[in-house]
Amino acid sequence: MARVLVPLAQGCEELEAVTIIDLLRRAEIDVVTAGLDGEPVKASRGVVLIPDTNLDAILDEHFDMLVLPGGLPGSDHLDNDPRIHSLIKRLAANGCYTAAICAAPKVLANAGILDGKRATGYPGVLDKMHLPRVELTRLPVVSDGKVITSRGPGTAMDFALELIEKLAGPEKRRQVEEPLVRP
Repeated sequence: MARVLVPLAQGCEELEAVTIIDLLRRAEIDVVTAGLDGEPVKASRGVVLIPDTNLDAILDEHFDMLVLPGGLPGSDHLDNDPRIHSLIKRLAANGCYTAAICAAPKVLANAGILDGKRATGYPGVLDKMHLPRVELTRLPVVSDGKVITSRGPGTAMDFALELIEKLAGPEKRRQVEEPLVRP
């Protein structure tokens, strides 16, 4: 079974975080949520999320994928945490998936793993960065090798379903997506 780490930073976008966690767990993927500071996470709209563990407790564990929810200031907290950058680089070097949505693709960019890739993100976030080696798109979800990015809260379900397909295959995606009664 695939194992996924979802770091939860204060001020993350709750719609994205909960959608990712929920859909991956529906796919029977082992999802571990980890807070950066050992406290309950107050998300960007005031929803309080209780992480499974603290990031320090699982830093040396194996994960097949790291998924960064967006939102502000959550994405800034992720970007300013050297443990997150270290995890991104380690997983990428080991051929594992790294994924980010909304403002969080900037964390992947600052970790250097978007170079030579196609990517998307929340309008204006990646555009403001000087990223000459990144092909920016406006697609809802972009998968380029082992890097997956998405635009924002409205694309969270498509993003999570893409993550499921990458980790568990198209049939598992169909099994999760069908009962969601999507248009």
